[in-house]
Amino acid sequence: MANFNWSRFTTRIPVKAAKKDLYKAWATKEGMEQWFLRLCEYKTAETVIKGKHDYVKAGDSYRWLWHGWPDETVEIGTITDCNDIDYLQFNFGKAGNCSVRIKTEEGENIVELLQENIPTDESGMSMYHIGCKTGWTFYLVNLKSVLEGGLDLRNKNEKIREVVNS
Repeated sequence: MANFNWSRFTTRIPVKAAKKDLYKAWATKEGMEQWFLRLCEYKTAETVIKGKHDYVKAGDSYRWLWHGWPDETVEIGTITDCNDIDYLQFNFGKAGNCSVRIKTEEGENIVELLQENIPTDESGMSMYHIGCKTGWTFYLVNLKSVLEGGLDLRNKNEKIREVVNS
């Protein structure tokens, strides 16, 4: 474990969906609320709230709330880069930066998330490396479930705590 890199991780999943649908799932309010968030608010650099079908651009900000968590559990950040096709990058608070790439391998579309610049102190390793990797793994499975079969696996009951799906 001495050579383990606690400052980053990658998690990937194949999803039977078109690249444009996978990108839309990350880059629009409607898409993010379908599989990931209770509330996704994207704003332009001029602080104009984007519509549910509007795609993010580099420099846009976000505010995210999750099912199963109170409004005090909020993430606020910035979309730092995107290409409107298959790549999106955002800062993720104290947990570092995330990049999402949609790739094709062996004829299948793969969603790949890289989280890097994770603090390597005790708290960072526990909360952000282990905690975020666990969370992203579930949410990528939920993305696959929603897009391939329509089943949303998220816990939407705020009173049920410490479960893998919220």
